[in-house]
Amino acid sequence: MRAAVLEEHGEPLSIEEVDAPEPAPDGAVVEVEACGVCRSDWHGWQGDWEWLDLETQSGQILGHEPAGRVIAVGEDVEGVAEGDHVAVPFNLGDGVCPQCQRGHSNTCENVMPLGFIEAVQGAFAEQVHVPAADHNLVELPDGVSSVDMAGLGCRFMTSFHALAHRADIGAGDWVAVHGCGGVGLSAVHIADALGGNVVAVDLKDEKLDKARELGAVETVNAEAVDDVPGEVQAITDGGAGIAMDALGIETTSQNSVMSLGTRGQHIQVGLTTEEERGMISLPSDAMVMQEIEFIGSLGMPPTRYDEIFRMVSTGKLRPEAVVSETIGLEDVSDKLEAMTDFETVGIPVVDEF
Repeated sequence: MRAAVLEEHGEPLSIEEVDAPEPAPDGAVVEVEACGVCRSDWHGWQGDWEWLDLETQSGQILGHEPAGRVIAVGEDVEGVAEGDHVAVPFNLGDGVCPQCQRGHSNTCENVMPLGFIEAVQGAFAEQVHVPAADHNLVELPDGVSSVDMAGLGCRFMTSFHALAHRADIGAGDWVAVHGCGGVGLSAVHIADALGGNVVAVDLKDEKLDKARELGAVETVNAEAVDDVPGEVQAITDGGAGIAMDALGIETTSQNSVMSLGTRGQHIQVGLTTEEERGMISLPSDAMVMQEIEFIGSLGMPPTRYDEIFRMVSTGKLRPEAVVSETIGLEDVSDKLEAMTDFETVGIPVVDEF
């Protein structure tokens, strides 16, 4: 099968013929119909996250936002069948650890990050193998396309979990989203659907225009103002109730915290780069005095995808609205390169393998 393979960090991926996967006893092979190109792929391509023991190695197939059809299942698989139309979460759980058994497989004790370690090769390929298939694979609703659902396994459901499960959004609450990449734009759309009034913050007007299309009621160009938190504080008349850092750099994380009002909630979704290496300084005294919460949020348990699907079925959520373009496997390297300077808007999706 054809696959885009990492040869060297920061260099174009190699389009190669590699062996097609065979299903493990508990696994399934999915024929990939679409796969989003995510900033997390950019991190892997750059060689980030060594401090998390997630530095990608030569020979790795990247890609962790696939949707497609099951074409083979292992002998122990019971709930998944050939022909099923499925999405695949990026943080694969083993299904048996205490976290998985309690419904928190996004923080599985033996988590397998799709496309970042040798044991789970990614989905920039014609086929991808999914371990613990009964636990990890999520059947998609009838009538949706793989392209429309390609961002579901990472960016869209990450934002949904952060806002619907980890935060406490009430009707009319101000929600500030710092960084309008794929995660951030998904968060804008989701926060709006959940009843929040969204302020979107980014450096690029094109992304802010897209944020308005997805429901933002106010936008802030961080390059055009001297004091981003102050601008958000003024718009929200004293500070947002919820703020998200959807990028993962020190500036956006600090701006997110400082744009909150008293007893606000900061949600950290973006992971850091080589510059921060997982460590960011924060205004801890102000957080104490204002009783500000700092909330980490990772992925989403696949057992709760039905919440998204119910909102999709009524038109309240439209994951396809965040998809910006479809590309071929040969174009992935160009999109990763463009992410270096934040030049992509929305979610590019590979649909030609």
